[in-house]
Amino acid sequence: MRNDLILRVLARQPVPRTPVWMMRQAGRYLPEYRRVREQAGNFMTLCRTPELACEVTLQPLARYPLDAAILFSDILTIPDAMGLGLHFVEGEGPQFERPLRTAADITALPVPDVASDLGYVLDAVRLIRRELDGRVPLLGFSGSPWTLASYMVEGRGSRDFHRIKAMAYGAPALLHELLARLTQSVVAYLQAQIDAGAQAVQVFDTWGGALTTPAFETFSRRYLQQIVQALKASHPAVPVIVFTKGGGQWLESLAATGADGLGIDWTTELGAARARVGKRVVLQGNLDPAVLVAGAPAVRAEVQRVLASFGAGEGHIFNLGHGITPDVDPEVAGAMIEAVHAYSPAWHAD
Repeated sequence: MRNDLILRVLARQPVPRTPVWMMRQAGRYLPEYRRVREQAGNFMTLCRTPELACEVTLQPLARYPLDAAILFSDILTIPDAMGLGLHFVEGEGPQFERPLRTAADITALPVPDVASDLGYVLDAVRLIRRELDGRVPLLGFSGSPWTLASYMVEGRGSRDFHRIKAMAYGAPALLHELLARLTQSVVAYLQAQIDAGAQAVQVFDTWGGALTTPAFETFSRRYLQQIVQALKASHPAVPVIVFTKGGGQWLESLAATGADGLGIDWTTELGAARARVGKRVVLQGNLDPAVLVAGAPAVRAEVQRVLASFGAGEGHIFNLGHGITPDVDPEVAGAMIEAVHAYSPAWHAD
């Protein structure tokens, strides 16, 4: 592989500079993505067409010197394969036609067959690996069980999570039944992505930060650990990154899952995170995506601050603290990547 910096960092090996990729790096901020999205007609058709998913996965690599490609898909492919009727409403995001409302809904929920029900994702992974031709690693991903369950029970994104929290506090055994089924599906899904060609995987626990500490341990972290342990048993050489948005207070607990890397959002200072978890895990992050709308000079200054916060040595993958937003100027995103290339080698000098 011509550029394996991210894999080397995840293996705790020395590198000449800090590698960089961006969450949602294939997306609406790129005019070339919007053209393909219009060609597809709707978002799910784009996800379900391997040739188009491959095209948009590779678009940011044609524009920027990134150190990884990440599979273009959606975190809600598993619940969609379970028959909940995923669709996207303009301006409102993902919604389910048949959200989980009763115990019978959960008991009747099928565990998808990854090869048949999610085969389009695996076809995309194989195609992307072929087209990458060893340029950079390909990252696969999935949503976490708690995050998937939140969407499935709420029926859409939520600010207060009243329905699923009512289940957590009022019917915990039922929620555990759902989470166990989702964990089984996530493990099978990520294993299949790895078998198809993904060289590292990330689990997005987007809504973990909505929980109290005891609830996070009970309904999110324990299932994250099960996923990591299952992947390490089946594919011990493939790195696993866990990203809990809003989870900075639980870094030690998250490091104990056995993950190789932890994504850090912008609310946790990297230097403090490093001091807490030491060399147990690689840290990924954590530029505030909002900085990208402030212009290139602000971005360059903030890149330097983030690099300095982590400090010298190995164990850092530069990324945003969450996904890049549609209003970002692609030139400013490029300035961020250039700044990482320019300023990070000083932190790796002998």
